[in-house]
Amino acid sequence: MSTPISIKKIMSTKLVTVSLDDQLSAVKAIFDNLKFHHVLVLDERKLLGIVSDRDLLKALSPNIGTVTESYKDLASLNKRVHQIMTRHPVVLQEEATVDDAIHLFNTQRVSCLPVVDSDGHPIGIVSWRDILKNLRIHPSSTQQ
Repeated sequence: MSTPISIKKIMSTKLVTVSLDDQLSAVKAIFDNLKFHHVLVLDERKLLGIVSDRDLLKALSPNIGTVTESYKDLASLNKRVHQIMTRHPVVLQEEATVDDAIHLFNTQRVSCLPVVDSDGHPIGIVSWRDILKNLRIHPSSTQQ
C-alpha cells in the first residue's frame, strides 16, 4: 500500500481571482491572455464562487468580435461576475489527498477544485488535468 499524496504537492498556487462586481470583460481578458480555465471569486480573501471559461462562454453573446457584433452583444461584457458565477463551489481542505480529489471529481460535476485553508481562504487550485499529470509521474500511488 502506498502513502497518500498530499493535494499540496500537485495543486497550483498561482491563483487568478476576481471580485463579485468585476465585469465579464475583465474575466474574458484573463481567459484570452492566460492559460487558465477557472477564476476564483473572492470577497475579503474569502472564496465565494468560481467562474469557468464555459460559464463565460454561455454568458457572452456569440457575436462578439464578429462583423455582426451589435451594441447589445457588447453589453453582455458589462454583466457582473456575481451574475454568472457558481456559488458555494466544491472545495478541498488543505489537508486533503489526491485520492480525496479523485473522489470529488468522480462524484461532483466539476473540473477544478479550489483548495482552502481552515478560514476558507484559497491557497491553491487543482484540476483533473493535474491529477492525470500526477498519475503519470507517480503511477505506484494509484495501486492499492
